[in-house]
Amino acid sequence: MTILVCISYVPDTAAKIGVTPEGTGLVLDGVKYILNPYDEFAIEEALQQREKHGGKVIALTVGPESAKEILRTALAMGVDSATIIPSTSLDSFGVAYNIAAYARSIGADLILLGRQSIDHDSFQMASTVGAMLGIPSISVVSKLEIEGATVRAERDIEGGKEILTSSLPIVISVQKGINTPRYPKLPDIMKAKSKPIDTVEPQSVQPRVAMVRYATPQLKRRGIILGDSDADIAEFVRLLHEEAKVI
Repeated sequence: MTILVCISYVPDTAAKIGVTPEGTGLVLDGVKYILNPYDEFAIEEALQQREKHGGKVIALTVGPESAKEILRTALAMGVDSATIIPSTSLDSFGVAYNIAAYARSIGADLILLGRQSIDHDSFQMASTVGAMLGIPSISVVSKLEIEGATVRAERDIEGGKEILTSSLPIVISVQKGINTPRYPKLPDIMKAKSKPIDTVEPQSVQPRVAMVRYATPQLKRRGIILGDSDADIAEFVRLLHEEAKVI
């Protein structure tokens, strides 16, 4: 089985990111980047499926050259090889297009991703890649079982669980809780530093969206204090309706 696990290079969740005065970009000076937290579960699931069914695991990222850092994390965790498609200008459609092209070139049987990246939160990569490849996709999976070419996926829904069956090849995005990601050992971390990382040139594709403007939330608090009288309650409702416009 050939398993492709797709990982993202994202700003640290604790990073403070600003907006340029013109609103045309982000201020990223000094921002630390990390492996997308949801993708840790995708890597672990890929490794566990390899342990059960054999084959190989390939880690792939689309991003700047510095994103090789997270590929080395994946190598330290135990993936067989790593590939980067160097690009910083692709929108989500372009990233999906390049992932699909690479998956097709290696004949991937199982494509794993985290449920979403924590930077853009587009939540569309798994379904888009599946559509481009013409194969099934299942998102937000909390349990995955594969027997032969049959796939059984479980995901949490409000008030219960949903069980879906499909077949290989397939695209799966995984949810937190599907497993417990392993911590790479120091010898594996050291070995990963010298392992080769393949580079595949990005395929040019017309972007489907363009970022027009960035803006930070504007917080405007008036500090109005109201009591519990009928008149105050009526005033509170009026403010919510006429000024805050939330009801």
